[in-house]
Amino acid sequence: MPKIIAAKTIVTCPGRNFVTLKIVTDEGVYGIGDATLNGRELAVEAYLTQHVIPCLIGRDAHQIEDIWQFLYRGAYWRRGPVTMAAIAAVDTALWDIKGKIAGLPVYQLLGGACRTGVMVYGHANGETIEETLDNAAQYAAQGYKAIRLQTGVPGMKGTYGVSKDKFFYEPADGDLPKETVWSTERYMRSTPALFEAARVKLGDDLHLLHDVHHRLTPIEAARLGKDLEPYRLFWMEDATPAENQASFRIIRQHTTTPLAVGEIFNSVWDCKQLIEEQLIDYIRATVVHAGGITHLKKLASFADLYHVRTGCHGATDLSPVCMGAALHFDLSIPNFGVQEYMRHTPETDAVFPHAYTFQDGMLHPGDAPGLGVDIDEELAAKYPYQRAYLPVARRLDGSMHDW
Repeated sequence: MPKIIAAKTIVTCPGRNFVTLKIVTDEGVYGIGDATLNGRELAVEAYLTQHVIPCLIGRDAHQIEDIWQFLYRGAYWRRGPVTMAAIAAVDTALWDIKGKIAGLPVYQLLGGACRTGVMVYGHANGETIEETLDNAAQYAAQGYKAIRLQTGVPGMKGTYGVSKDKFFYEPADGDLPKETVWSTERYMRSTPALFEAARVKLGDDLHLLHDVHHRLTPIEAARLGKDLEPYRLFWMEDATPAENQASFRIIRQHTTTPLAVGEIFNSVWDCKQLIEEQLIDYIRATVVHAGGITHLKKLASFADLYHVRTGCHGATDLSPVCMGAALHFDLSIPNFGVQEYMRHTPETDAVFPHAYTFQDGMLHPGDAPGLGVDIDEELAAKYPYQRAYLPVARRLDGSMHDW
């Protein structure tokens, strides 16, 4: 049996912060897992270093399921983003080790490929509708089959999803939280116009997506979904905060626009009602924030019973380690829908060399043993941690709103 003899965390900031867990066995094989939690990176790093790693030493690295259960059931204070990101890092690293020992890419260990590649969507944005659609046309020219559209709201300074660099979006950009201003009324008026213009310019063959980012009440989201129906969206994402899962009943009663949610979910319990009542069409939980490949595979199997497909979160606050793991997962499950793909900066790609590739709107994890992603520790050490926060949002009257 490959015995775990060492484990450590690696914190690096090649343009943004990442936390990576490295597990080493007595056979000299190592695996890596992503433990990044945007804006709370050091909390996960401390949980791993102080609580998890001491429990790993001496264990059989092949016992992935048992180690997952130990870390989940053995912690009296279960779930939450810090705990589940730490468990995910361990789980992902162990799958990496198992694949390397077997000499197989992880997707083969998960049952093999269900498709030739993983359809991904890019992120087109701009201050105006015209600028957003020009950016979308560039994505289409690169072969993307699915594109998310976000545009500035008239009269508002700064809007979620609109970035200075149109291809590398990083919202965590302040030493302290940046305070933004929000108007639901203005947003509700401007968004349908974006998609009306998009269908005229981009045609009917492209999949179009939109992220509401938890900004609306259920009835507001129902209205927006109804207004967007003529433009046949692939999905409307995170329409309302989902702590109250039953709130999606109101949205579902009033619109046929497909609904996606879940990038901040930690486990199947965050979406059990949403799936069982078929209140959503896509579950967006991701490897690093939902307990790793082991738990996400179970969640996907549960969702498949209710015709819910996957659409894993894939923003730049997830390292290439997580992206590689997500692609192996995506390739292997029958109810895959689409994978979010925000390209990392060249600095990040250099720190995390990887085997996955993009072609014709799809990613493929490659056939290197394990995850096919590594970390250059010497280069990573040249980018020290820098404190950064996600923004917050206030309404026009100054009261707090969901960012």
